Amino acid sequence: MAQLMPLLIFVLTLEQLTSGAVSTTFTIVNKCEYTVWPGILSNAGVSPLPTTGFALQKGESKVFTAPTSWGGRFWGRTHCSQDSAGKFSCVTGDCGSGKLECVGSGATPPATLAEFTLDGAGGLDFFDVSLVDGYNIPMLVEPQGGTGQNCTSTGCVVDLNGACPSELKVTSVEGSEGVACKSACEAFRQPQYCCSGAYATPDTCKPSSYSQIFKKACPRAYSYAYDDKTSTFTCASADYTITFCPSPSTSQKASQGQQNTPSTSPPLINNTMVYEGAALDDFSGSPSTCPHAFGSHALAGVVSITVAIWRLWQLF
Repeated sequence: MAQLMPLLIFVLTLEQLTSGAVSTTFTIVNKCEYTVWPGILSNAGVSPLPTTGFALQKGESKVFTAPTSWGGRFWGRTHCSQDSAGKFSCVTGDCGSGKLECVGSGATPPATLAEFTLDGAGGLDFFDVSLVDGYNIPMLVEPQGGTGQNCTSTGCVVDLNGACPSELKVTSVEGSEGVACKSACEAFRQPQYCCSGAYATPDTCKPSSYSQIFKKACPRAYSYAYDDKTSTFTCASADYTITFCPSPSTSQKASQGQQNTPSTSPPLINNTMVYEGAALDDFSGSPSTCPHAFGSHALAGVVSITVAIWRLWQLF
């Protein structure tokens, strides 16, 4: 029996690698000029992450590992404070828990969402950045070390709060500064905007003039419920960096610096929009893909296979 152990290890290692059963690392980065309080909600039936909410000061980052087949969403809460009774709340993205941790509660719209399903169909990670629940903060999702024909950066890196129509705008407590932009569904509660009732199918629910504002500014982000074709991305064996308020150089690199993106992939940024007050005229907005390179998952797999083969060789 002992002689069969190396062979068993080898087989189990191969099975783990081919099934995609490896952990995924998320790095959350705050490049905003202010504190962001990220919120995290895990999907029902999956193991939660180590935290559901925390503070991220300007320039700070936080790294953690997601369990196999994790799914859920990330977002940024802004303009947060704690009252005299100790209740924690935020002007945008509040999860209603009254605490720093969201403990199973999602974001109150409007909020920019990064959504993930790891190790899904075909062993692929599925991810997107969604404005279906509105927008509150620029966000960029970048795969690191993954592979796949649709493994590319996505997000909404322009400042939509300044360009938000007045009927969708959410202002600060003082009532002057635009801090978020509602979706038409949230603002008007009508079926044609919410893709509900008679509009609950892809054939009946079409882009509205409001969702097209989001789509024009952020071509790769979900702008309404059935905006799948240009807004869902897949990677194999990737880690992910989620950046709030990515710098222009970061956005340009994400848009230009990768290779082999299908020609159908839309640009990450729209040159005619305004990026946090700065013109985007110098950005090409060309599509991108994730480079086909060994990441941490692949390297770990090579090491595991090498060790298993060495042990099997010792047997003989």
